[in-house]
Formats: sequence, structure tokens, C-alpha cells
Amino acid sequence: MVKIFLNGCCGKMGRAIAAMCKKNDEFKVVAGCDVVSSDELGFPVFTNPTECDVEFDAIIDFSNAKAVPMITNYAVTMGKPFVCCTTALPDETVAEILEASKKIPVFKSANMSYGMNVLFELVRQATRALFPGTDIEIVEAHHNRKLDAPSGTALMIADVISEETDNALEYVYERHSKMEARGKNELGISSIRGGNIIGEHEVMFISDEEIVKISHSAQTRDVFGKGALTAAAFLVGKDPGYYSMQDIVSAAFN
Repeated sequence: MVKIFLNGCCGKMGRAIAAMCKKNDEFKVVAGCDVVSSDELGFPVFTNPTECDVEFDAIIDFSNAKAVPMITNYAVTMGKPFVCCTTALPDETVAEILEASKKIPVFKSANMSYGMNVLFELVRQATRALFPGTDIEIVEAHHNRKLDAPSGTALMIADVISEETDNALEYVYERHSKMEARGKNELGISSIRGGNIIGEHEVMFISDEEIVKISHSAQTRDVFGKGALTAAAFLVGKDPGYYSMQDIVSAAFN
């Protein structure tokens, strides 16, 4: 059993992970940390991680950008594996996480869904097979409360394509201001916002004769929690280093 210290345990994803662990004998949240304490989760919650007096195997972080430096330092101090799921981090925080990976195993992926990371690999292979004979377009859809557009995951997909095309494509986010035909060097990225869409991404490889589509749709936010738990189990016993979901996915493809 992997014993988890859960940072950001009172947030939506924190509560989702706590609920998942109650139904899974392979994981147990033994302690958590959040800005306010709570007695309803079934494990002790601390407002400062250094107050924790419970033994654990790995840290999972689903908090916010401001909280990440503190939990990163705590992970290094404790010498524990660290799974960072918080996104939209400033460059200096990313640098701190990279520095921490020299001392402890660190797992960081902008998207914690195993299925989405399988999509990244499928897109990589499709790009090799179909470019430059096709136009490539990415369409992503999320709930109406999401602030950023395009999504970070859509940009990750675009970066995978860019790597495979030797950076030959220009990211184009909107075309309403351009009264001209689509250029062959364009990579179109479109965003949809509405309702309670958890996350949908589709990549289209379009030629004159056919269209190849690769898509992923998250049905529940639990998919990200499941990925975080998978990452925690993966890190236990690993040497210091910087790991991502691609390390897990690549083993399946190999």
C-alpha cells in the first residue's frame, strides 16, 4: 500500500483523490495539507506541511501556484517522492521543481490522464506518417469557467506535432482577422467553451482525399486523480530525477 500525503486535499481534485483511495486498497491518504484544516476527510489535515507527524511514502500536490514552492521544499526536506499536478506555474517555480529533481524523484505532467498521454504518442506517430501531406488542426473544448484558451493540453499536442515537423509549422489561434487562404505551414488551434465539459481534444490530419482523427474525451475528473495515484506508485523506489507520464506510456509502446 502506498501512503499518500495530499497537498490541496480540500480542493475538488484533492477530495476526488481522497474518495478514490477509500475504494482502493493499494493507496491510502494518511495526511493532507490545505489553507484551512478539516475534520471531515478521515485523515489529519495541516495548514503547514511541516506540522505533519504522520509517516507517508509520497506527496501528491493538487493545489495552486503559490503553494507549490513550499510543498516542493518540504518534499526535498523529507526526501520523499513528489507528484506535482498543479499547472500554470511561473518559470521560477518550475526551476525550483527541476532543482528538486536532483535530490528526489519528481513527477510532473501538464496533463495527468494516462489516456491523454497515449494520445500524445499516437499524434507523434501520425505526424510522422501523414505530414507534410495533410493540414493539421487541433480543436479543444472545456467548461465555461475555464479562463485560459487554448488549453495547456492543446498546446502540448501542438508541441508534439512541432517536434516531429522540425518546428516548420506556425501556431494559428484564430482566423477571423485573416482574409486569406490557409497556409501550408499553419497549425490551427481552436477553442470551445461551454457548459460543464471536462475536457475534449481532437487532432485532425486533413488531406484532399481523407481525414484522420485522433481524439480524447475526459468523462470525469477522476481520470486525473487516477493518473496522480499511478504516478505516486511509479515514483516509490525510483532514483532522483524528473519523470512524466510519458515515462509510463512509453513502456507500453515499447
